[in-house]
Amino acid sequence: MSFLIDSSIMITSQILFFGFGWLFFMRQLFKDYEVRQYVVQVIFSVTFAFSCTMFELIIFEILKVLNSSSRYFHWKMNLCVILLILVFMVPFYIGYFIVSNIRLLHKQRLLFSCLLWLTFMYFFWKLGDPFPILSPKHGILSIEQLISRVGVIGVTLMALLSGFGAVNCPYTYMSYFLRNVTDADILALERRLLQTMDMIISKKKRMAMTRRTMFQKGEVHNKPSGFWGMIKSVTTSAPGSENLTLIQQEVDALEELSRQLFLETADLYATKERIEYSKTFKGKYFNFLGYFFSIYCVWKIFMATINIVFDRVGKTDPVTRGIEITVNYLGIQFDVKFWSQHISFILVGIIIVTSIRGLLITLTKFFYAISSS
Repeated sequence: MSFLIDSSIMITSQILFFGFGWLFFMRQLFKDYEVRQYVVQVIFSVTFAFSCTMFELIIFEILKVLNSSSRYFHWKMNLCVILLILVFMVPFYIGYFIVSNIRLLHKQRLLFSCLLWLTFMYFFWKLGDPFPILSPKHGILSIEQLISRVGVIGVTLMALLSGFGAVNCPYTYMSYFLRNVTDADILALERRLLQTMDMIISKKKRMAMTRRTMFQKGEVHNKPSGFWGMIKSVTTSAPGSENLTLIQQEVDALEELSRQLFLETADLYATKERIEYSKTFKGKYFNFLGYFFSIYCVWKIFMATINIVFDRVGKTDPVTRGIEITVNYLGIQFDVKFWSQHISFILVGIIIVTSIRGLLITLTKFFYAISSS
């Protein structure tokens, strides 16, 4: 009976995490971008739900919530499912999506997707050769073999996220990095954008009038046919065709300029909103958090460097040391060992969440810029 109750609690929490992941994906992570692939949303939400469930099981293990056998069963099941998603489903779908965007491979996209997935599996498996991962006790496709390689990749990604968060968090929340933007700057840029749009409209009108004139003169329909006609059409051009080519090139350049001006205008509006937001109480609070996390990250980097250079082993983290100093200074009764673990756990979680979201948004902007150009 207790196993059924524990299973119902875990299933309910997974459904809630799935819904939260879906809303987070649509309302926060990609609120400014149109995502038409529902499979992407489903895979993200499922991965998010099982990751949060494993995180929940760790907390339940610390707090001794639920039965130990139930925790072990759900931990093993969630581990198998998330390994199946990370190692098999996500790489195959990424390969399938890449192949689908290549027109030459569109008819045989399933075959080439399988080839890409096999290539990924080869490099994924060869990743364990330099590390002491292989063990005769475990099989080739055992959980231990897969989780060890996923752990190597995960630790590397967490190191990259920590470095990105150390730079992105102060830049995002501290008002020190905000540039001064006035209404005159925004108005001048908007005028340039409107002038560019007027030039694009006028040149497109000229192109339409030229095409209409050529159509009325019969230059469109009276083209020579055959091989010699093709040679003649290449060597000789109509009076208005060269102008059309030049005007089209000018229109393409102006459209690219208009896109850049629009992005700069949107960036100025966002910077102005950040300046106004930084003057509020909530903005000042996040500005203080930016300074706090900057000092925290610099201290961690400094102490890690000292420990590596002098071959020291860090025994006390900055949070525990700060709580000990505060408790000794105030002279109050406080369980430092218990609360320092929880506070450090919360701080690391905040840094990880903000780093992942910031990194995903930055990567999305980067790929969006590449695709638009």
